[in-house]
Amino acid sequence: MARHPTRGDLNISRDFLRKIPKTDLHVHLDGSLRIYTLIDLAKEYKVRLPSYTEEGLRKLVFTGNYKNLSEYLKGFQYTTQVLQTREALERAAYELAMDEFGDGVRYLEVRFAPQLHINEKLSFEDIMIAVNNGLNRAKRAINSLPQIRNGAEPPFEYGIIGCAMRKFSEDFSDYYRQFIKVHKFLDDEERFALASMELVRGLVRVRDEYGIPVVGFDLAGEEYGYPAEDHREAFIYAHKNFMKKTVHAGEAFGAESIFQAITDLYADRIGHGTHLFDADMVDLPTRKERVRYVEELAQYIADRRITIEVCLTSNTETDPNLRDVTKHPCRKMLEKNLSVTFCTDNMLISNTTVSRELEIAVNTFGLDLKRLKDIIVYGFKRSFFPQKYTEKRKYVRSVINFYESLESSVSLPTK
Repeated sequence: MARHPTRGDLNISRDFLRKIPKTDLHVHLDGSLRIYTLIDLAKEYKVRLPSYTEEGLRKLVFTGNYKNLSEYLKGFQYTTQVLQTREALERAAYELAMDEFGDGVRYLEVRFAPQLHINEKLSFEDIMIAVNNGLNRAKRAINSLPQIRNGAEPPFEYGIIGCAMRKFSEDFSDYYRQFIKVHKFLDDEERFALASMELVRGLVRVRDEYGIPVVGFDLAGEEYGYPAEDHREAFIYAHKNFMKKTVHAGEAFGAESIFQAITDLYADRIGHGTHLFDADMVDLPTRKERVRYVEELAQYIADRRITIEVCLTSNTETDPNLRDVTKHPCRKMLEKNLSVTFCTDNMLISNTTVSRELEIAVNTFGLDLKRLKDIIVYGFKRSFFPQKYTEKRKYVRSVINFYESLESSVSLPTK
């Protein structure tokens, strides 16, 4: 079981953390279903689950106590199976947005891999429209609330991030099965690269022609042995079409993977970055050279304000070396003044919320009120906000005003 500090370490109230406006910039749609929705959809679409009760699924699948990354990912085989229709995707997106808002999230970037959901009855365009419809329906409902309509609180906004896969096989989805069949004479690396290019072209198209707020392009999936550079052309295409980039890197491999994400894929943000400071994972001959490499990379990330999307609970559940969250490299990231934002990753699989992630961070790293506010506000500033920069500035200002009103009205415990 992952060790988290006790409630006695807390200097900022849980209620305050829930109320303050927040972002969630790294959350996977297929890892964040409501558990009752998963059960409901499984029954409707005749998807076999190990159990059809919350208690049973928490015991058998979504345990919160995973031995390794493979066990953590087991739940996705069930969630992706039920998300194969327009109705299911729209429902999942709507419920995710409503759940996030219920936790105080005001800006949300939902990511998912559309190619995991394409089938003979569901096109790429259908998928993107369905997810956007769900998110937009939630946005309209939230922004019709009196406190938002009268300007007392900032509105809810969202963006969509499309994920390419570092690798895939025939059992990933119907789409990938057909893709491999059609491109059977390509090497794996060529096939992976081609699928990424196909995806990013589709993302740019639905953004430009359908007006769907696709704000970013991501690379996810198995990191070790499947380098980011294989997907360089797709990310160049995103770059040339003014689409922002975030890359899962440094989660299962070291600093060199993060370096590739930044230099080859033009990453604006890094997902996880867990092994940024692990010099022993760097392929250089001497310890001195390895240490220098990670220190210079960290300095470069700090200088460029490349934000790291930190997912504390997820990392403690997937990395055996991080069962004790006090050993998480986020401490060093904060010491070196790197830009970090706290995210959920997978709300169902990790059974977490942004407020819970912030509570863990406050307890573990001793964040004071000023540092907490800086991190929260910078999450909004480093978001891939889908509107013009002038509108983003106004939005961030409204967030700050609301945050400061809560600071002045909520009684905070002192040391």
